Amino acid sequence: MKIEHFAIWARDIERLKDFYVQYFGAIANDRYVNEKKQYRSYFLCFGDGARLELMQRPDIAEHPARGQDTQYFGYAHMAISVGSEDKVDMLTQKLIADGYTRLDGPRETGDGYYESVVQDPEGNRIEITV
Repeated sequence: MKIEHFAIWARDIERLKDFYVQYFGAIANDRYVNEKKQYRSYFLCFGDGARLELMQRPDIAEHPARGQDTQYFGYAHMAISVGSEDKVDMLTQKLIADGYTRLDGPRETGDGYYESVVQDPEGNRIEITV
């Protein structure tokens, strides 16, 4: 058994698609559009077979607690392994230099992970790990 994919409701699927393609090497399929439901989506494939679905529809509401450092019940983050501590450091610095928010790290956590935590363009948390 395996997790087939995760999905994110997005305000701007084009911007998120470009972010994950540029910084994490995702490969995007062609945009899917269902005009009747006013629904648009992309599936992004990562090197190991993991997939992320980016979805957009005009009737999706903002989360009431959304904020730069606010946590709430439900999915907390997505972790992406980049292969080494040096790559964690380099990608984190690149994202900071390009104006993205770093919430933590890079650092070794109490449970032995080496990671940083950044936000994608819509505030979703990403752990960048070895």
